[in-house]
Amino acid sequence: MTAVTTSVRRHVALDPLLLLGAFAAAVAVRIAAAGPAGAGSVRAGLTFAAVLALLALVTRVRTSMTRNALVAGLVGVAVLVLPVLVTHGVGGRLTATGYPTWALATVAVATAEEAFLRGALYDAVARAHGANAAVIVAAVAFAALHVPLYGWHVLPLDLAVGLVLGALRLWSGTWTAPAIAHAGADLVGWWLL
Repeated sequence: MTAVTTSVRRHVALDPLLLLGAFAAAVAVRIAAAGPAGAGSVRAGLTFAAVLALLALVTRVRTSMTRNALVAGLVGVAVLVLPVLVTHGVGGRLTATGYPTWALATVAVATAEEAFLRGALYDAVARAHGANAAVIVAAVAFAALHVPLYGWHVLPLDLAVGLVLGALRLWSGTWTAPAIAHAGADLVGWWLL
């Protein structure tokens, strides 16, 4: 490997703007793949997850599963789910039909989103501008991702969720804690909403 190739590879891994551009392209691919099915397209979700996982791999995101990350992730599930439970209760409209396929796809998408947003992007922004900026940039990207899928009304909620997930990243030191919280809250949400 030449010095130029090494320099380019490091630049790709460290440049937050390039990563945000790649993320925007991944969102565009998801929207195009979904077509009229929108957010309900499992195929589009898995395509999106594959693109984000590839981006995380290219940037060499470090994966660390520690007891602290597991505890932080489980606390995150509670923090994200309890407000919905208190305001809406149990008894969502959805049945168990289709849950296993949806659940597998949801875990794949949530994990890939966190590997990219609170892994690759967070690391790049934190190196360039600090951890607080990394939490904010990842939260804004997370909220923006959901607007074309669900509409503008989700922006405040998804921004708040993104900030909680960023706090979990700070607390645990790894993207795996927000991945556990994100996937867990989504899986429980099936039964609540």
